[in-house]
Amino acid sequence: MKSNCNRHTLLLVTVVLALMLLFLPGVQAQGIDVSKYQGKVNWTKVAKSKKVKFVYIRATEGATIRDGYYKTNLAAARKAGLLVGSYHVYSSKTTAYQQFNNFKSLVHKKSQDLIPVLDIEGHHSGRLYMARVDKLLELMEKEYGAKPMIYTSEKVYREHFAGKRYAKYHIFVAKYEGYPEVRFTLWQYSRTGRVKGIAGDVDLDKFHSKHSLKDIRIPHPTKKKKAAPTVEPVGTTTDTAPVAQ
Repeated sequence: MKSNCNRHTLLLVTVVLALMLLFLPGVQAQGIDVSKYQGKVNWTKVAKSKKVKFVYIRATEGATIRDGYYKTNLAAARKAGLLVGSYHVYSSKTTAYQQFNNFKSLVHKKSQDLIPVLDIEGHHSGRLYMARVDKLLELMEKEYGAKPMIYTSEKVYREHFAGKRYAKYHIFVAKYEGYPEVRFTLWQYSRTGRVKGIAGDVDLDKFHSKHSLKDIRIPHPTKKKKAAPTVEPVGTTTDTAPVAQ
């Protein structure tokens, strides 16, 4: 009788612990985001560590900047069995069309497992030209078949993305002290993480407890003719903000 009681107690404790882990934020698939600043990555070691299930890789910035490690990181990470996505760093110095063409020329849908990310850094706080941002989001969605995820700080989110207009976009928030106070799908909770296969610091990312990898998987590509570069319309007011100096 006592033995049965002990077994029942142990079973109850096990179930309670399992439920606690299930509902704690960030217990689902963990990820990282990388750029040229991580240098040469040993993606086989990263995958074998089992700490990382997915990775976002910096592809482009502005109209002309391309990450020199992008192609190598993309191919090696996928070969190692990781799910991959790509991100573009927004610039106030060039139009939406110029930035989109830069990203599209390097990032091909068939090589992507995850929806693209538009990275809007915190220094854009208070001075985003939203018509440009909206056009860039629109162009990316049309090309990749899904709304891009928006990466930004809590402050920029509150200033520009908290309204109903962006309710259907996944948010990738960066916050390194304390739990995020805005809605998010992904949380970049550390920029000083350590992962086997990467020398030095790397950004660590995890999901909100209500989200998982299935929420950010990119739709399977369909065969279509190669599209010509998107040409910025002449004489429109789509993206006519003065270029920042």
